[in-house]
Amino acid sequence: MSDLLEIHQLSVKLQNKVILSDVELSLQAGDILGLVGPSGCGKTTLLNVIAGFIEPCSGQLTIGKEIKVSADNMIAPEHRNIGMIFQGYALFPHLTVEANIRFGIDKLSKQEQAKRIDPLLDLLKLGELTQRYPHELSGGQQQRVAIARALAPQPKLLLLDEPFSNIDARLRNELMIEIRQLLKHLNMTAIFVTHNKDEVFTFADKIAVMHQGNILQTGLPSAVCKQPGSWQVADFLQLGSWLPVVVQVLEQSNSLISAIGDFVLEKTPLKNDPIAEVHSDSIEIEEFIAGSNQNESLQLLIKPQFIELCKSDAPANVQVEHISITEQGYHYLLSSLSRDNCLKFDQLSFYTDVLLTIGQQIKIAIKSHDFVVFSNINP
Repeated sequence: MSDLLEIHQLSVKLQNKVILSDVELSLQAGDILGLVGPSGCGKTTLLNVIAGFIEPCSGQLTIGKEIKVSADNMIAPEHRNIGMIFQGYALFPHLTVEANIRFGIDKLSKQEQAKRIDPLLDLLKLGELTQRYPHELSGGQQQRVAIARALAPQPKLLLLDEPFSNIDARLRNELMIEIRQLLKHLNMTAIFVTHNKDEVFTFADKIAVMHQGNILQTGLPSAVCKQPGSWQVADFLQLGSWLPVVVQVLEQSNSLISAIGDFVLEKTPLKNDPIAEVHSDSIEIEEFIAGSNQNESLQLLIKPQFIELCKSDAPANVQVEHISITEQGYHYLLSSLSRDNCLKFDQLSFYTDVLLTIGQQIKIAIKSHDFVVFSNINP
């Protein structure tokens, strides 16, 4: 399958401030990409560059085989064959649902307009709403109208900026599934911007994580979550908690020292990148990475599902600081009892069906799994 969108070394400056820097991205026809990242990282700017509302200062953007955009070759938005749905939907308040949808194709014949609009009205369940005005619609209905209007010109690429942010949480998941099924039915290529990582898992085929004007990692959501390529990716996606550890280099093995126990692992080859992964079946608290330098401080990414509660008579190593109730049971934030400043932590996330109390001291252990550690992080 060929790439419908290719972006190479794309950079953008606005008011002498670098917003995007050497962005690289490709998207195959028919794929839905979720573009995520913290506020101000450049997500919406990238969407606007693709749409043609903002000019790049360097780099190249290719849509299909025909449209090639660069700083020296700008192409107007109306000639890019792109549909865009804005966060507030931007429906015309004085036009009916039908007139809003017809707006982008009003130069076509009435017969051709009907051929495009009627299937969309049916697919999006808007047939009985054609003569209503936007203020007479719910948020979900307004979104469906915005999508129908964007799809009526039959664009090659659909861009959606925070498309589900104005939808009631109770209806959001149902609507995401409906819209995804529609886009897949139409084999529509789409990029949507969101702050909500959970939306990506429901709506997208792929995820791209942005940070400070760069795309740090792109891939299947499950793959990115399993092995984040940087601490920023892990931190934004809230994949777990950070456990401080110190490396102790020994002749036959490397020890990892933490506030909840010390761990030993046979020496393994070191990686050159800042992330290291360990596949091991070592005993006790199980798997850790071999460090590179004596007493080097690292941060171990611990996902809540790999933390277990030990017997009540075991010597405590953490204290309960916060309690909340979730679908997964009780959610606790734990702090360490260690007095070592290098190893102390105060927000280790932990789920269990066991009811604990604030201030209660307990012992936890780490289950065997593939560990990932980072250095020089600033969460």
